Parts: sequence; structure tokens; C-alpha cells
Amino acid sequence: MDDAEARIFGIDGPEAFRVCAVETFRRQYDLCPQYRQYADLMEAFPDGVRDITDIPFLPIRFFKQYDIISSAEPQPVAPQKIFFSSSTTGQIPSRHCVTDLSLYERSFLAGFRHFYGAPEDYVILALLPAYLEREGSSLVYMADRLINESGHPESGYYLYDHDRLFDTLAELRRRGQKTLLLGVAFALLDFTEKYMMEGPNASWLTVMETGGMKGRREELSREELHRRLSSGFGLSAIHSEYGMCELLSQAYSSGDGIFRTPAWMKVIIRDINDPFRESAPGERGIIHIIDLANRNSCSFIETEDTGRAWTDGSFTIEGRLQGSERRGCNMLLE
Repeated sequence: MDDAEARIFGIDGPEAFRVCAVETFRRQYDLCPQYRQYADLMEAFPDGVRDITDIPFLPIRFFKQYDIISSAEPQPVAPQKIFFSSSTTGQIPSRHCVTDLSLYERSFLAGFRHFYGAPEDYVILALLPAYLEREGSSLVYMADRLINESGHPESGYYLYDHDRLFDTLAELRRRGQKTLLLGVAFALLDFTEKYMMEGPNASWLTVMETGGMKGRREELSREELHRRLSSGFGLSAIHSEYGMCELLSQAYSSGDGIFRTPAWMKVIIRDINDPFRESAPGERGIIHIIDLANRNSCSFIETEDTGRAWTDGSFTIEGRLQGSERRGCNMLLE
């Protein structure tokens, strides 16, 4: 790990984040042609960028059209891995060319440990049929590594084998084994409609949904989805993960749809009509993400999701921009 990476993962406050963000902007302005061209159009030049408010955010649709890579190499760099967004028939998926998978692994493992502790303390069960049935899922890559880090024989993928999943959960409940069930929303709902777990408020089990219905079922609001899952699993709260193929970091919610980020990631809400005006706390706007771990691509992404941010750094997700394509990030339409 070089000094720049050490600074990213060692950020200890707002000023350290600001300094690192400005340094990252200047680096990516120099090394990423598409980002430099966009910044020039926005008249955001390195000499004039001294704070986060001066930094332009690359619209996420650029990942559908270009390989967004920041590299000092004179020749094009071959990615170690290409992650693709999920998309419905006829849509063009985004592609994220990752030139250093160790950065992704360091980011998601450090983020998981920050919010949940050591993976080896958990049996990690994955119910991710929509992701396993396509190539290039960054979520599956993360789940693979977490399952491997877990080291428990029960950890693994259960796909559509709900009977085996229920038997495994029943045994883990009997033992009081700390367990994380990571699942796509439609698969978790399918499971709870066949089985009801004993409650209330099972302290041994954490259920984390990773996204919507993927066209398999009617869309539900997050509140209704979590109400049904809470009832089915006997839990007071359902956790959520917010990530996307264009990023190397994730935000997590421990309930009520309120997300928090690790120290090297920040969510900013900006006005729908003015991309340089930050929305006031609680005001609805477009979600902009700074992911400093994404240093070899672009760390400043304007998403097509809307939400609200709060003074403590947390945020909520509300929907998609009207008229934008649906994509496979963790988004439930109201």
C-alpha cells in the first residue's frame, strides 16, 4: 500500500477528507481524459479547486460510454476486472474497469469491519440469484470474499434452495450463531412467503437487503419491503447496503433506510437544477458520491438517485430522477 492509499484509509476527520479529496481531483484531472474534458466544460480547473464545493461530479452515464480510468501509464492499462451494472433488456449497462482489485478488497473489507465487525465472527449466507445469473457483479465479488473470510462451513450461496436455507437458519438459531443473511429483495420476500422465522427480535440474525425486485415482482416502497421482511424474519429492523458497480465503497443502513458511509466516502446532495449548489440538510436533491478509494477511476460521481442528507453525515434514498433509466443499484421506487 502506497502513501496515498494509507492517507485515504487513514482519514480521521473533515479536514483530512477535504485535503485528500482536492488532491484526488487534481490527480484524476491529470490522468483521466474523460474527467478532464468534463471538468474543463464545467470550468473547474485545478488551480481554482480548493474545496469540495469546487469539484465537479462526473455524471454516472459516462460509465456507459467510456472506460473511466485514471492512469499515469503511457499505454492503456488492462483492467484486472470489469464490473457491470445490472440492466433490463435493451439497456446499456455501465462498466467499471478496475485496475487494482486490492483497492476494492481493502475498501469493502474495511467498510464491513467498521460497521459490523470481523467477517469471521459471522456465518454469511448469500441469497443473490439475480446477481449470480450474470457476469461481472461487484456485489458477488464482495460476497465471495466475505464468505471466504467468514471461514464457517455453513457460509455460502443458497440461490433458490430455500429448504436448505431454512434448515441452516434453524440450526444456526439453535446454536445462537451470529449470522448475516445478504439477499436481493425479491428472493428474501420469496423465502418469507414460504417460511416464517421465529421471533421476536432475533439477536443472532442480521438480514441485509441489497436491492429491489429486478423485474421479478412488483416494486414496493422501502418501508413496505422492510415491514414484510421484519415480520417474516422476526426482526425489529432490516439492514441495507447501498453500492454500485462504478464505486469501490459501500454505505450501510442498520434500519429505517438511514445510510452511513465509511470515513473515505461521502454523500452530498445537490440541487436538481444547479449541480454546484449543495442542498440544505433534509432538502431533496440528487445524490453525489465521493469515493476516495476509487482513485484509479473517478472518485466524484453524480448518480441518478435522489435523496436527502442530514447534519450527522447520514442520508436517505428516495427514488430515481424522473426520466432516467432504471439501473441495478440499491434503489426502491416509491
